[in-house]
Amino acid sequence: MARARIGIIGLGTIGKTHLAVLQETDNAEVVAISDPTPAARDHAASRNVKAYDDHRAMIEAERLDGVVIATPNDQHVPMALDCIARDIAVLVEKPIAESVEAARRLCDAAEAKNVPVLVGHHRRHNPAVGAVRQAIADGLIGKPAIATVIYTQLKPESYFNLGWRRDTASGGPILINLIHEIDLIRYVFGEIDSLQALSSSTVRGFPVEDTAAVLLRFRNGALGTISLSDTAASPFSWDLASGEFDQMSDTADKLKRQKVSSHVFAGSEGSLTLPDVRHFSYRGAGEPGWLSELSEDKLAISVESSYRRQARHFAAVSLRQEEPVISGRDGLRTLEATLAVKTASESGSTVRLPA
Repeated sequence: MARARIGIIGLGTIGKTHLAVLQETDNAEVVAISDPTPAARDHAASRNVKAYDDHRAMIEAERLDGVVIATPNDQHVPMALDCIARDIAVLVEKPIAESVEAARRLCDAAEAKNVPVLVGHHRRHNPAVGAVRQAIADGLIGKPAIATVIYTQLKPESYFNLGWRRDTASGGPILINLIHEIDLIRYVFGEIDSLQALSSSTVRGFPVEDTAAVLLRFRNGALGTISLSDTAASPFSWDLASGEFDQMSDTADKLKRQKVSSHVFAGSEGSLTLPDVRHFSYRGAGEPGWLSELSEDKLAISVESSYRRQARHFAAVSLRQEEPVISGRDGLRTLEATLAVKTASESGSTVRLPA
């Protein structure tokens, strides 16, 4: 089996997750990491991986097929461009860039050189998400009517010790968390035509929002809502209900998590939920409706870590064996919609997204 030679730039929380998973991936070999901090170098040494202080030194000295970029948002594009110039495939953590303009520069450069870009929206690799998406495409819920998404959980006060998480330019759940919900809802339910939004910071009183509500209109005519808050003591969020946060933070099997639905996709003939993949529909002989009994079953899925699936996929992308599940242009559309939520909440207007 061919093995992709992978480098990693940035060894923070998500960078360490990439390192651990890639080292357990059959078609990948982590050759080196780049991070200027002593802690990162110590961590790399503990996993027998060569470490560089500067990413340019790494990509010049090593023969790499792909590079994972897990750095602060404003560093994504310049680092990706350095890799693309050397024909190295990149996995850029979400968001693809700090602005739409920067994301376009990255996409243009990658397409000009024919270098693949995979954006790190890891939920697209989750088997439950894939199963629900396919079921909706196959008509299981009939004509899509409405999507309901809840992301409400409580981030501890210590989370905000990093000042940028309280800053309007980079912090707040819209930029940090909502982007995942926007990408998932686009992937599963269809492209967004327009949106409206409200936001509030009354609970914590930070300059940045702690709560937001979004109203969506999809191109297929369906509607959707997203309720978002990082200051709500609640189990209703993908991170907690799916177990993905525990996979990343190494708390799996250490904490009790409630088995709840955070996403509901409903149509004329049924509804589906995530992450628990329940399916509701009317199957009796009577007229479908509220006077009849709903049946419930579950979609059959294979359980596997989305991070592991993403790592295997990126290795194949780096070897030019597979096309990215979420390309740079696709990640750009998710970024556009997420930034539109900020615009809508600040202006009070309806924002229409590019066709």
